[in-house]
Amino acid sequence: MGLRILSNTLHDVWPMLTIFLVVIISIRITYTRVNHEKFIFYKEFLNLVFVVYALLLFQMLTNTEMNTTGGLNIVPFTEILRYKVGTQGFNLNVIGNIAIFIPFGYFVSGYVKATKISHILFISAITSTTVESVQYFIGRSFDVDDILLNVIGAVCGFLLYIGFTAIKKHLPRFFRSDTFYNIICILLAIIGVLYYLQIMGIKVY
Repeated sequence: MGLRILSNTLHDVWPMLTIFLVVIISIRITYTRVNHEKFIFYKEFLNLVFVVYALLLFQMLTNTEMNTTGGLNIVPFTEILRYKVGTQGFNLNVIGNIAIFIPFGYFVSGYVKATKISHILFISAITSTTVESVQYFIGRSFDVDDILLNVIGAVCGFLLYIGFTAIKKHLPRFFRSDTFYNIICILLAIIGVLYYLQIMGIKVY
């Protein structure tokens, strides 16, 4: 379900996204050259991934076609308890709202070098509340449960960041090196480009 929604969103926005990627990549490359800044591929790649993720996330969350009925729920757990565990509604509305904010929590924690859960709680609560408010004014619904679930997802992302950072410190030197992460991200970039070309309708094999 999540991959289908992602694929549909990419189909809708790939022209805009392609232009954006070309512009932002060319600006970043020029910046590093002009300012003699060291170019570390995996860091640039992850920053770009976060920007693309954020664009797709907010496109999905503000897409009026995904929900034709508006509404207002300010009573916590009203919507969460409405779904039975394991049903499609539970997976989409509960698990889905947690899962889509896990990358947000991870990337933001890394960017701000978060060390306390309060750091990500504040940012994710502000972000999700803003999204829900915008949804309400464009004909979708405002749901306090979505905010709670999004914050839980962001906290999960924060915990992943803390855990990965702790594990990384105890890895052999090579597995902490820029070279290792560059190799991993180059492979991911190749897979991502192939998938993106498929979305654009370009056959590469």
